Amino acid sequence: MFSSLSIKNYRIYAAGGVISNTGTWMGRVAQDWLVLTQLTNNSAQALGIVTGLQFLPMVLLAPAAGAVSDRFAKRKVMIVTQSLMALTAMAMALLVITGVAELWHIYLLAFIQGCSAAVDGPARQAFVSEMVPPTQITNAVGLNSASFNSGRLIGPGAAGLLIAWIGIGPTLMVNAFSFVAVIFALLAMDPTRLTPAPIAAGKGRIREGLAYVKHRPDLILIMTLIFIHGTFGMNFQITNALMATEVFGRGVTDYGIVGSVMAIGSLGGALLAARREKPRLRILLGSMGVFSLCTLFVGLSPNFVTFTLLLIPTGLSALTVMVTANSMVQLSVAPEVRGRVMALYMAVFMGGTPLGAPVIGWIGETFGARWTILIATVTCGLAVSLATIYVMRTNDIRIRLQRERGNWLSVQYGTTEPLAEKVI
Repeated sequence: MFSSLSIKNYRIYAAGGVISNTGTWMGRVAQDWLVLTQLTNNSAQALGIVTGLQFLPMVLLAPAAGAVSDRFAKRKVMIVTQSLMALTAMAMALLVITGVAELWHIYLLAFIQGCSAAVDGPARQAFVSEMVPPTQITNAVGLNSASFNSGRLIGPGAAGLLIAWIGIGPTLMVNAFSFVAVIFALLAMDPTRLTPAPIAAGKGRIREGLAYVKHRPDLILIMTLIFIHGTFGMNFQITNALMATEVFGRGVTDYGIVGSVMAIGSLGGALLAARREKPRLRILLGSMGVFSLCTLFVGLSPNFVTFTLLLIPTGLSALTVMVTANSMVQLSVAPEVRGRVMALYMAVFMGGTPLGAPVIGWIGETFGARWTILIATVTCGLAVSLATIYVMRTNDIRIRLQRERGNWLSVQYGTTEPLAEKVI
């Protein structure tokens, strides 16, 4: 489960990541609480716009960001982007501390930070394969997700306590300083122990990345599923805030606890994924199906305790979907185009948020907070059903109920398996 930590560079990187991820989640909770309680009167639409602006650059800059990742040393790219995100977070903190913050300030800073994150994301995703050998990529991706969700486990609860104790501004400042941990980790690495991918040269680098994906039906299928999952399923930054405040009438401390409890399931999903030697399409489809059922029960929760506890299996299944899809893409693409493919993957996964977040906010104001979660049940459930039918038809997979050696379920494969050979 923790084999990648035996590699010194990855161990340093992971340590810095835990600190930074904790600060990031503290910053997200503080930012959301600022928008909901101080800059608006619990406006779900304003919160959706802020979230959308943070992820809009993922779509706008994805091709260029992937080309940058494949053209320059990924470690140096990350040092620059992490520094810019630290400065943006500090600017937001200072605006709040000095009492001059307005909603348009948050909109602007969210967009600027999103631009930095759009360039940082592909480099960070592809950098994993430079720190660890191919046999440990799935493990490292799983541990990265575990690090992210360790921060998510600690960050929201800590943010709730700090906001109640010292206020939103100082909590945002903690997030700003947390970026230093990643920058220090990147500087402390031994570059001679990295295995950088070949540098892409010449013109047409962006077109080459798009053409590569266009001729890979397995990648298109994965990215379609992850688009639906990211756009309509992974909006808990909005949905949890609305459910906690509007449906159950809770305050900032309980809102922070909700995020931490959900992170228990997410952390479990990440660690389970780290144990798997090879990601499979059946795991991706199965976990997305379970996620759809979990969101149904979460959206219909009768009370706050039930709602909070159901977020544990929801987080576990959601994280299994993300880690499995990420690992499948990284392991199946050529090293020289990995940065561009991961940029497209990040654009598809997180770039749907500018579309989904405002829609989720509108649904919350029009139909109520519960429907912001139930929309995930409908969209993700439909997507995984259609994907399963497509895979079965493409690979001539037939499932029959028959009595055979005490078992009733029989699965038969056809002679041609264009997708099954790669991803099932």
